[in-house]
Formats: sequence, structure tokens, C-alpha cells
Amino acid sequence: MTTTPAALHVPELADEPGLVHGFSTLAIGSVGLKHAPDPAPVLASRQTFATVLGLDGAELTTIGSVHGAEVARVDKPGGSVDDVDALVTDRMDVALFATYADCYPIVLWDPEKRVAGLVHAGWRGTRDGVARAAVRFMQDEYGCRFIRAGIGPGICGRCYEVGEEVAAQFDGRFLKEGSEGRSLLDLAAANRAQLEDLGVKSIYEIGICTKEHYLFPSHRRHPDGKRFGAIVALR
Repeated sequence: MTTTPAALHVPELADEPGLVHGFSTLAIGSVGLKHAPDPAPVLASRQTFATVLGLDGAELTTIGSVHGAEVARVDKPGGSVDDVDALVTDRMDVALFATYADCYPIVLWDPEKRVAGLVHAGWRGTRDGVARAAVRFMQDEYGCRFIRAGIGPGICGRCYEVGEEVAAQFDGRFLKEGSEGRSLLDLAAANRAQLEDLGVKSIYEIGICTKEHYLFPSHRRHPDGKRFGAIVALR
């Protein structure tokens, strides 16, 4: 009998000294408050998730996730940072958190400067360059030179079918022909290209599609408001 793990990691970043990161699975339950009928189980799931990552009792600092490309620096723990889709910190007492249901979490880490970031990249944020903006922010704000990136679970290029109005906003190299005049959009590839554009050489992907795998909630597979979470913190 197999049991569902409570959290997964990008393997290449899992043992990185100084970095804590993970993605909660459905074994923990939904961590999304927005559509939850009762907030209590969601808040409990969030604390369970933090405990699983060795951050017992941590006060999470939440990304507002407005599907844009704004980035904010976090110097003290707690609360929600509205109107942004990426947070960056160099503080040991800060745990960055966001929720997802097909959009991509991107973990950023500079081991030299000990700076970490978390990105929320849906199609709008990807179109607007949120991954690029987060890397540039780390470079400008903290002088980061050796950023490593981990692309977490999200809807893959085989499954993410979009209409012409969305497809027209992306470079053709990230698109394939879908059904009935629609296109298949590869968000992971688009975000990888943004990271590469700014000189990020170490880019790793967990390679799990949220629509294809039942470890994570997927809005496209089952739009029930459930969300998985990502946490990034320093140790």
C-alpha cells in the first residue's frame, strides 16, 4: 500500500544548505482560503504544511496573487502582501507562502547572498514576465549573482489548452496546435526562457502536471476551489 506524501520538493534543491521549500499535496488538504466554506480546516492544513517542512509554528507571509508581475521584499513575517505575485526575502524568520491550482510556483535561491524568492506564475503573470521581474529584483535589491531556480507542479504543455485570444499573447515557440482551433500553451517553458534570459543557469523542474496527477488540485480537472501551497524559507 502506498501513501501520498504530505509535501514534495524540487529534487535538486531539496538538500540545498540554508533553503527550505516544498509543495503541499492533497494528503494535507486544501490550503486555499478564498473558496473555502470554513476557514478553520484550511488554516490547520497550512500549519500542518509548515510543520512538515520543519517550520512548526511559523507565521506565513502570503502572496496576494493578482496574476501580475509585481515583486515585493519581505523583511518581517506575517500577513498577506497584496497586489504582488512574487515575494523575496533574506530574513531567517520569514516564510513565504502562496496557493496554486494549475499556475506554477517558482522557487528562487541565491546561496551566496542567502536570498530566497517565491513566484506565482499563471498565464497572465507569465505573459507579463513575473519570473523575469523576480530575478531582476533579486539582482537589483540584493546584488544576487548566482540564482538557482526550481519550477514546481503546474499544468503542462500537453494539457493547457487556451483560446486564440490568450495564445496570441505568447511567442509561438511556447505553443502547439490543440483541438478545434485552440492552442496548447507551455507555461513551464515560457518561464524557463525568462529565467534563462536573465542569466539563471541552474533551472530545475519537478515535472509534475497538476491536471494529469492527483497529488495536487487542478482547476482544469476539477474546479472545486481547492488549492495546494508552496512555502519558501531560509534555515
